[in-house]
Amino acid sequence: MPIEKAKKHYLGKDGHERLDCAQSILKAFAELDNADKESLCKGGGRAPGGECGAYCAAKHLLAKKNPDKLREFEDYFRQLAGSLKCNEIRQLRKLSCLGCVGKAAEYLHSSS
Repeated sequence: MPIEKAKKHYLGKDGHERLDCAQSILKAFAELDNADKESLCKGGGRAPGGECGAYCAAKHLLAKKNPDKLREFEDYFRQLAGSLKCNEIRQLRKLSCLGCVGKAAEYLHSSS
């Protein structure tokens, strides 16, 4: 299941490569996208505009496969995390980084 796969990549557990939040989403949902994963969103507040990397990666995948869900995803993620920006999410402490990976993966999985 891609949700668990994304979390395991983020944590580097069970033989999964340790990846940042954006890479974890992209790797878990690789079948949805065949773009250059290294040049896309980055985690740790390095995504464009300081966005959460997990949100950025999921948004990228949704834009390609299910663009009509982008606004809904933005609202969903903002409600859970309190913001779309990495630093603000960390300050608010509504979701951990692992939580952001999990919620982004859950939304992608339910939308595919």
